[in-house]
Amino acid sequence: MDSINFQVTPEEAKDEVFLRSRISKELRIPSDSFKYRWKRRSIDARKRQIKINCSFEVFQNDEEIPSPASFFPKDVHEGESVAIIGAGPAGLFAGLRALELGLKPIIFERGKDVRSRRRDLATLNKEGIVNPESNYCFGEGGAGTYSDGKLYTRSKKRGDVKKALEWFVEFGATDEILVDAHPHIGTNKLPQIIVAMREKIIEFGGEVHFESKLTDLIIKDSRIAGFEINNETTLDFEHVILATGHSARDIFALLHRKGIQINAKPFALGVRIEHPQSQIDKIQYHGRLNDDFLPPASYSLVTQVDGRGVYSFCMCPGGIVAPCATEQEEVVTNGWSPSKRNNPYSNSGIVVAVYPDDFKGHESNPLVCLDFQKKVERACWEAAGKTQHVPAQRMKDFVDRKVSKTLPKSSYQPGLTSVDLNTVLPAMIADRLRVAFKDFGQKMRGYLTNDAILHAPESRTSSPIQIPRGKDFQHPEIQGLYPCAEGAGFAGGIISAGIDGMKCVDAFHNLKAEK
Repeated sequence: MDSINFQVTPEEAKDEVFLRSRISKELRIPSDSFKYRWKRRSIDARKRQIKINCSFEVFQNDEEIPSPASFFPKDVHEGESVAIIGAGPAGLFAGLRALELGLKPIIFERGKDVRSRRRDLATLNKEGIVNPESNYCFGEGGAGTYSDGKLYTRSKKRGDVKKALEWFVEFGATDEILVDAHPHIGTNKLPQIIVAMREKIIEFGGEVHFESKLTDLIIKDSRIAGFEINNETTLDFEHVILATGHSARDIFALLHRKGIQINAKPFALGVRIEHPQSQIDKIQYHGRLNDDFLPPASYSLVTQVDGRGVYSFCMCPGGIVAPCATEQEEVVTNGWSPSKRNNPYSNSGIVVAVYPDDFKGHESNPLVCLDFQKKVERACWEAAGKTQHVPAQRMKDFVDRKVSKTLPKSSYQPGLTSVDLNTVLPAMIADRLRVAFKDFGQKMRGYLTNDAILHAPESRTSSPIQIPRGKDFQHPEIQGLYPCAEGAGFAGGIISAGIDGMKCVDAFHNLKAEK
């Protein structure tokens, strides 16, 4: 097998005859003597002549193209059990990894299965009613299931990214995610994949329980002895993987109430900005609109304002701004894209870094960042008339401190309320955003415009709490408790969360093997 890299135009990248001819020429082999497949693909739009960076694996003569063989489950009907709290990517990948290791995963999810969950999301979007146990954050598959399905991660050191992506392909994703530099499944396709994962866990002897909320931990002699579900059922378990996600505030409160160490953690907060997708395409593609040869354009922006990072987060080309509150008296936004990314709008979080030492008493109060997050979300709810409408403002009006007299159309379904976000967001956030937008307008000519609309707040970028763990992945004070992924402050996104779930199961398995 040979590997080969070169650049081509977007049109040439779609032309299989051309690609075969180019590979033949580069390797100096007959065009009918090999098979090839994409290894990596990315867009280089830095210059007016846009290029596609191509990487191929080439198989000559009788060489067969190997198929990914990444998932090897065992029958665990009689296996040793491990409890997993949460059926997001961390919990599901922990369950799948448990099957490989001969362990019986028993998963408890506070929310509903993906199909039942849809009804609650529809009610939230159409009527503005939040189900605190079934929403964009809680339910089978976690936040990523109905709020995008982006699989890109910079966290290459966290674990086996390739294996995590191959598992998604195993359960129904297109193998394009193994090739694209910024892989994406899409909210319309991810639910079926999540269902396939759950069914595989059950087929091989695991269990998945929905509407089963962790309400207490049973601790004896600094060890996990079990836990309580729905305030009524007590179950005996000596090992618990806690994969509850970054919005499970009741879990943070439970740990704090029981005197179990948690720590305030930096996070980021700001707004979700929405542009017409055509505007972003023109900026990024030097006047060319996306077409059959180029996807809707994305962007990545970062600057420093008063020594603090301000940056784009979870950028969604051809996407939709979604209401992601987990309680009725708060407003939260996020963004997602369908697989084709064919919505007429582009959205991205633009957020400011927030640190524990921004607040008095942070040394003794691990909840200071969480309290700040709550305060901003409630202020936005009040500013929007105590509804799930979102307080909104045109971008240039925000920079100029003017209330927008009119608002452009938005993909945010519950509705918009025009306010001056400078009076709603804390000054430490609003002041930095105004400066950052001017800088971004210099970096991307046309970005700073009143055709763009700010939705506030973008506040669930990551957990404002870290649940500590040692090298063995257990909590330093409680044996048998494995804080996991985003909810524990050790991951950020679907892939890194899934990898962390696998690593927690590996740690438990290795500990058992040593004994």
